[in-house]
Amino acid sequence: MIVVATEDFEVYHGVVTELRERGTEFTTVEPDTGVPDHTTVVITGPEHADAFESVTTIVAEPDAPRRAVDQALAAARGNGGRTVIGVDPGRNPGIAVLAGEMVVAAFQVPLANAVDVIQREAADATSPIVRIGDGSRLQGSKLVNDLEDVPVELVDETGTTPYLGTGARGMGDVLAAVNIARLEGEPVETREIDPTAGELQAIKDRSREQSENNRAIDELLARRVATGELTIDEALAEHRNNGSGGHADSHGSGATDE
Repeated sequence: MIVVATEDFEVYHGVVTELRERGTEFTTVEPDTGVPDHTTVVITGPEHADAFESVTTIVAEPDAPRRAVDQALAAARGNGGRTVIGVDPGRNPGIAVLAGEMVVAAFQVPLANAVDVIQREAADATSPIVRIGDGSRLQGSKLVNDLEDVPVELVDETGTTPYLGTGARGMGDVLAAVNIARLEGEPVETREIDPTAGELQAIKDRSREQSENNRAIDELLARRVATGELTIDEALAEHRNNGSGGHADSHGSGATDE
Protein backbone atom coordinates (compact mmCIF):
# COMPACT_ATOMS: atom_id res chain seq x y z
CA MET A 1 0.00 0.00 0.00
CA ILE A 2 1.24 3.48 -0.88
CA VAL A 3 0.59 6.09 1.81
CA VAL A 4 0.68 9.85 1.29
CA ALA A 5 1.65 11.65 4.49
CA THR A 6 2.30 15.37 4.20
CA GLU A 7 1.02 18.70 5.47
CA ASP A 8 2.28 20.47 2.37
CA PHE A 9 -0.83 21.15 0.29
CA GLU A 10 1.12 21.57 -2.94
CA VAL A 11 2.87 18.22 -2.49
CA TYR A 12 -0.38 16.54 -1.41
CA HIS A 13 -2.38 17.85 -4.35
CA GLY A 14 0.26 16.99 -6.94
CA VAL A 15 0.96 13.48 -5.65
CA VAL A 16 -2.68 12.54 -5.10
CA THR A 17 -3.61 13.79 -8.58
CA GLU A 18 -0.83 11.68 -10.13
CA LEU A 19 -1.86 8.57 -8.19
CA ARG A 20 -5.53 8.95 -9.11
CA GLU A 21 -4.75 9.47 -12.78
CA ARG A 22 -2.87 6.16 -12.77
CA GLY A 23 -5.61 4.28 -10.96
CA THR A 24 -3.27 3.46 -8.07
CA GLU A 25 -4.57 2.25 -4.72
CA PHE A 26 -3.36 4.51 -1.90
CA THR A 27 -4.41 6.14 1.33
CA THR A 28 -3.58 9.39 3.10
CA VAL A 29 -2.69 10.07 6.73
CA GLU A 30 -1.50 12.93 8.87
CA PRO A 31 2.29 12.75 9.25
CA ASP A 32 2.15 12.61 13.05
CA THR A 33 -0.35 9.74 13.29
CA GLY A 34 1.86 6.94 12.01
CA VAL A 35 1.15 4.70 9.02
CA PRO A 36 -0.96 1.53 8.63
CA ASP A 37 0.73 -1.84 9.23
CA HIS A 38 0.44 -2.86 5.56
CA THR A 39 2.26 0.26 4.29
CA THR A 40 5.02 -0.48 1.78
CA VAL A 41 5.91 3.04 0.65
CA VAL A 42 5.33 6.50 2.12
CA ILE A 43 5.31 9.63 -0.02
CA THR A 44 5.91 12.75 2.02
CA GLY A 45 7.25 16.27 1.70
CA PRO A 46 10.75 17.51 2.54
CA GLU A 47 9.67 18.58 6.02
CA HIS A 48 9.02 14.96 7.06
CA ALA A 49 11.81 13.23 5.13
CA ASP A 50 13.15 11.49 8.25
CA ALA A 51 9.87 10.74 9.99
CA PHE A 52 9.20 7.25 8.60
CA GLU A 53 12.28 5.13 9.24
CA SER A 54 10.50 1.77 9.24
CA VAL A 55 9.27 1.92 5.63
CA THR A 56 10.56 3.07 2.27
CA THR A 57 10.14 6.83 2.10
CA ILE A 58 9.91 8.88 -1.07
CA VAL A 59 10.33 12.63 -0.67
CA ALA A 60 8.24 14.61 -3.15
CA GLU A 61 9.18 18.10 -4.20
CA PRO A 62 6.21 20.43 -4.84
CA ASP A 63 7.19 20.91 -8.48
CA ALA A 64 7.95 17.24 -9.23
CA PRO A 65 5.08 15.01 -8.04
CA ARG A 66 5.32 12.66 -11.03
CA ARG A 67 8.91 11.72 -10.23
CA ALA A 68 7.94 10.86 -6.65
CA VAL A 69 5.05 8.72 -7.83
CA ASP A 70 7.30 6.95 -10.35
CA GLN A 71 9.74 6.10 -7.57
CA ALA A 72 6.98 4.99 -5.21
CA LEU A 73 5.39 2.68 -7.77
CA ALA A 74 8.74 1.12 -8.56
CA ALA A 75 9.56 0.63 -4.89
CA ALA A 76 6.12 -0.86 -4.20
CA ARG A 77 6.76 -3.49 -6.86
CA GLY A 78 10.03 -4.48 -5.24
CA ASN A 79 12.29 -3.88 -8.26
CA GLY A 80 14.62 -1.44 -6.58
CA GLY A 81 13.22 1.48 -8.53
CA ARG A 82 15.94 1.60 -11.19
CA THR A 83 15.15 4.01 -14.00
CA VAL A 84 15.84 2.81 -17.54
CA ILE A 85 15.32 5.23 -20.42
CA GLY A 86 14.91 3.65 -23.83
CA VAL A 87 15.38 5.74 -26.96
CA ASP A 88 14.42 4.91 -30.54
CA PRO A 89 16.54 7.49 -32.39
CA GLY A 90 15.41 9.44 -35.43
CA ARG A 91 14.36 12.96 -36.38
CA ASN A 92 11.67 12.69 -33.67
CA PRO A 93 12.98 10.09 -31.23
CA GLY A 94 10.64 7.93 -29.21
CA ILE A 95 11.57 7.97 -25.52
CA ALA A 96 10.24 5.57 -22.88
CA VAL A 97 11.00 5.77 -19.16
CA LEU A 98 10.76 2.53 -17.22
CA ALA A 99 10.88 1.91 -13.47
CA GLY A 100 11.74 -1.77 -13.42
CA GLU A 101 9.34 -3.33 -15.93
CA MET A 102 6.76 -0.57 -15.61
CA VAL A 103 6.52 2.22 -18.18
CA VAL A 104 6.08 5.41 -16.19
CA ALA A 105 6.46 8.01 -18.94
CA ALA A 106 6.72 8.25 -22.71
CA PHE A 107 7.62 11.04 -25.11
CA GLN A 108 8.18 11.76 -28.78
CA VAL A 109 10.00 15.02 -29.37
CA PRO A 110 12.16 16.67 -32.04
CA LEU A 111 15.78 15.53 -31.98
CA ALA A 112 16.89 18.98 -30.80
CA ASN A 113 14.84 18.55 -27.60
CA ALA A 114 15.59 14.89 -26.91
CA VAL A 115 18.75 15.31 -24.80
CA ASP A 116 16.99 17.78 -22.48
CA VAL A 117 14.08 15.36 -21.99
CA ILE A 118 16.40 12.42 -21.30
CA GLN A 119 18.59 14.41 -18.89
CA ARG A 120 15.51 15.67 -17.05
CA GLU A 121 14.13 12.17 -16.63
CA ALA A 122 17.49 10.83 -15.46
CA ALA A 123 18.09 13.63 -12.96
CA ASP A 124 17.79 12.39 -9.36
CA ALA A 125 16.51 9.01 -10.59
CA THR A 126 17.64 5.77 -8.96
CA SER A 127 20.65 4.29 -10.81
CA PRO A 128 19.50 5.65 -14.20
CA ILE A 129 20.72 4.20 -17.47
CA VAL A 130 19.95 5.23 -21.04
CA ARG A 131 19.64 2.62 -23.77
CA ILE A 132 19.73 3.91 -27.33
CA GLY A 133 18.92 1.87 -30.42
CA ASP A 134 21.72 1.47 -32.95
CA GLY A 135 19.61 2.43 -35.96
CA SER A 136 19.36 5.97 -37.37
CA ARG A 137 23.11 6.19 -36.96
CA LEU A 138 23.54 9.93 -37.26
CA GLN A 139 20.77 10.90 -34.85
CA GLY A 140 21.70 8.14 -32.43
CA SER A 141 25.34 9.24 -32.42
CA LYS A 142 24.35 12.81 -31.64
CA LEU A 143 22.35 11.62 -28.63
CA VAL A 144 25.23 9.44 -27.38
CA ASN A 145 27.74 12.27 -27.74
CA ASP A 146 25.53 14.96 -26.17
CA LEU A 147 24.35 13.05 -23.10
CA GLU A 148 26.26 13.79 -19.90
CA ASP A 149 26.48 12.32 -16.40
CA VAL A 150 24.43 9.22 -17.18
CA PRO A 151 25.60 5.79 -18.38
CA VAL A 152 24.60 4.95 -21.95
CA GLU A 153 24.28 1.60 -23.70
CA LEU A 154 23.98 1.05 -27.45
CA VAL A 155 21.35 -1.59 -28.15
CA ASP A 156 20.78 -3.78 -31.21
CA GLU A 157 17.32 -2.57 -32.14
CA THR A 158 16.58 -5.33 -34.64
CA GLY A 159 12.97 -6.39 -34.21
CA THR A 160 12.08 -3.75 -31.62
CA THR A 161 9.49 -1.94 -33.75
CA PRO A 162 6.17 -3.77 -33.29
CA TYR A 163 3.40 -4.35 -35.77
CA LEU A 164 0.88 -1.53 -35.43
CA GLY A 165 -2.77 -2.44 -35.80
CA THR A 166 -5.72 -0.17 -36.50
CA GLY A 167 -5.69 2.97 -34.37
CA ALA A 168 -2.07 2.61 -33.29
CA ARG A 169 -0.54 4.78 -35.98
CA GLY A 170 2.19 7.06 -34.64
CA MET A 171 2.97 4.88 -31.63
CA GLY A 172 5.72 2.81 -33.26
CA ASP A 173 8.71 4.88 -32.14
CA VAL A 174 7.57 5.01 -28.52
CA LEU A 175 6.78 1.29 -28.40
CA ALA A 176 10.16 0.55 -29.95
CA ALA A 177 11.74 2.68 -27.23
CA VAL A 178 10.02 0.51 -24.61
CA ASN A 179 11.47 -2.62 -26.20
CA ILE A 180 14.91 -1.02 -26.46
CA ALA A 181 14.81 -0.14 -22.76
CA ARG A 182 14.30 -3.82 -21.93
CA LEU A 183 17.36 -5.01 -23.84
CA GLU A 184 20.90 -4.90 -22.52
CA GLY A 185 23.41 -3.20 -24.79
CA GLU A 186 27.08 -2.33 -24.99
CA PRO A 187 28.30 0.54 -22.79
CA VAL A 188 29.38 3.50 -24.90
CA GLU A 189 30.68 6.99 -24.14
CA THR A 190 31.05 8.37 -27.65
CA ARG A 191 30.04 7.22 -31.09
CA GLU A 192 31.83 8.58 -34.12
CA ILE A 193 30.15 7.96 -37.47
CA ASP A 194 31.49 8.72 -40.93
CA PRO A 195 28.32 9.60 -42.85
CA THR A 196 27.66 7.73 -46.07
CA ALA A 197 27.05 9.42 -49.40
CA GLY A 198 23.37 8.50 -49.09
CA GLU A 199 23.10 10.05 -45.63
CA LEU A 200 24.75 13.25 -46.83
CA GLN A 201 22.41 13.41 -49.81
CA ALA A 202 19.41 12.94 -47.52
CA ILE A 203 20.57 15.93 -45.46
CA LYS A 204 21.00 18.01 -48.60
CA ASP A 205 17.51 17.05 -49.74
CA ARG A 206 16.05 18.02 -46.38
CA SER A 207 17.89 21.35 -46.51
CA ARG A 208 16.37 21.98 -49.94
CA GLU A 209 12.89 21.29 -48.54
CA GLN A 210 13.48 23.79 -45.71
CA SER A 211 15.16 26.41 -47.87
CA GLU A 212 13.21 29.50 -48.85
CA ASN A 213 14.77 29.48 -52.32
CA ASN A 214 14.76 25.73 -52.97
CA ARG A 215 18.54 25.45 -52.71
CA ALA A 216 20.46 22.76 -50.88
CA ILE A 217 23.50 23.18 -48.69
CA ASP A 218 26.86 21.92 -49.94
CA GLU A 219 28.53 18.68 -48.85
CA LEU A 220 30.79 20.34 -46.27
CA LEU A 221 27.84 21.84 -44.46
CA ALA A 222 25.90 18.59 -44.83
CA ARG A 223 28.77 16.77 -43.15
CA ARG A 224 28.70 19.23 -40.24
CA VAL A 225 24.97 18.61 -39.89
CA ALA A 226 25.58 14.86 -39.96
CA THR A 227 28.05 15.08 -37.08
CA GLY A 228 25.69 17.22 -35.01
CA GLU A 229 27.81 20.36 -35.21
CA LEU A 230 25.01 22.26 -36.96
CA THR A 231 21.27 21.96 -37.35
CA ILE A 232 19.87 22.22 -40.87
CA ASP A 233 18.53 25.71 -40.09
CA GLU A 234 21.99 26.80 -38.90
CA ALA A 235 23.60 25.27 -41.98
CA LEU A 236 21.16 27.11 -44.25
CA ALA A 237 21.94 30.38 -42.45
CA GLU A 238 25.68 29.82 -42.88
CA HIS A 239 25.07 28.88 -46.52
CA ARG A 240 23.34 32.23 -47.06
CA ASN A 241 25.93 34.22 -45.09
CA ASN A 242 28.74 32.73 -47.12
CA GLY A 243 27.05 33.84 -50.29
CA SER A 244 26.67 30.29 -51.53
CA GLY A 245 23.89 31.13 -53.85
CA GLY A 246 24.97 28.97 -56.76
CA HIS A 247 23.04 26.21 -58.37
CA ALA A 248 21.14 23.89 -56.13
CA ASP A 249 22.63 20.42 -55.71
CA SER A 250 21.00 17.84 -57.87
CA HIS A 251 18.86 15.23 -56.22
CA GLY A 252 20.67 12.01 -55.65
CA SER A 253 19.66 8.58 -54.60
CA GLY A 254 20.50 7.14 -51.26
CA ALA A 255 18.85 5.84 -48.17
CA THR A 256 17.52 8.40 -45.72
CA ASP A 257 18.31 8.08 -42.06
CA GLU A 258 14.91 8.27 -40.44
